[in-house]
Amino acid sequence: MSSLRQISLAAIAAALVAMGAGAASAQQTDGDGKGGRVFVPNQAPAKEGDRMAAGYVAPRLSFGQPDLSGVWSNASNTTMTRPGKFKSLVLSNEEEAKARAENPSNIRQATDDNQKTEDGLLDGKDLASGRGYNAFWIDPGNTYANVKGTWRTSWIVDPPNGQVPFSEEGRKVMATTGRGSRGRGSGYDNPEERGAGERCIVGFGGSGGPPMMNVLYNNNYQIIQAPDHVVIVVEMNHDARIIPLNAKHKPTALNPYLGDSIGWWEGDTLVVETINVNPEGGSQVRLTPAGKITERFTRYSDSQVLYEFEVNDPALYSQVWKGEVGMNKVDGQVYEYACHEGNHGLIGILEGGRAADRKGVDIREKGDRDEG
Repeated sequence: MSSLRQISLAAIAAALVAMGAGAASAQQTDGDGKGGRVFVPNQAPAKEGDRMAAGYVAPRLSFGQPDLSGVWSNASNTTMTRPGKFKSLVLSNEEEAKARAENPSNIRQATDDNQKTEDGLLDGKDLASGRGYNAFWIDPGNTYANVKGTWRTSWIVDPPNGQVPFSEEGRKVMATTGRGSRGRGSGYDNPEERGAGERCIVGFGGSGGPPMMNVLYNNNYQIIQAPDHVVIVVEMNHDARIIPLNAKHKPTALNPYLGDSIGWWEGDTLVVETINVNPEGGSQVRLTPAGKITERFTRYSDSQVLYEFEVNDPALYSQVWKGEVGMNKVDGQVYEYACHEGNHGLIGILEGGRAADRKGVDIREKGDRDEG
């Protein structure tokens, strides 16, 4: 959420912390008062294909790897796909300032935030507006993303239109197996009929990925390195991606929520290959069993990690498609996101189902959704 949280890690992650080195110190905060994110519009790379700012040399850990360790955030007004009002990937400074001022999320935070108890923050009167949270509780970011020295309107960079390139056959597959079909998230009989996000098993909106996407809040990630593993702790929903280096994929019978990931270093870039992603894992990207996602992490500057992703699944998409994300340094720690302890929503969903049963009403048609 808006203040950063201390993560309770499993023993393996704690051991890896001891083996790594500390992250570089903050240069400047973004001024939004939301937990010390470092937001410094970056210098452009020396040439277009470079993955580092011009003249930048990444620091090294004691065992030689480039230092990606620390806490990073992808909080931003930028989303995976490009909104229709934008005609290009890159915005000028003036265009970004105008878009930021007009962004509904930013307007909401400016007009609905900083409430005090005497202002009615805790009396529930704002619930009539149909929102589960007022702006006090959210932290989506308040600028568009600055990636490789430019303001971005989408994470997707290829295809150039910033849209997911479903093939015609892929759309048919999605209609029968994806969110367009009546599947998990449509039932009210038991918890297993709800999405994994509603059940606090994974984060909402693809925060754990892959690829790891920004959502309404909890957009922080802690990277921990060791010679033979990298761990990425995802604040939402305290998932830990434990990535072995120079390893082989596990048997396909194992179907982790966030997929089966292995990694290796190519120069100063950490490459992570993920297959066998569980369709219930909540990723914004759909894959068939033959699909693959490749992620690349490069220390772009002291204040940012360049995070790239590439999706390859000919059964769904007309081309391999790619994205670039700026993950900005956080000058602080991350606390555990304790979802189960307050998960009254799931109780309410099932109680609503029982009320419908008593009335002899089938509510699935009006409640068909999947937030997992």
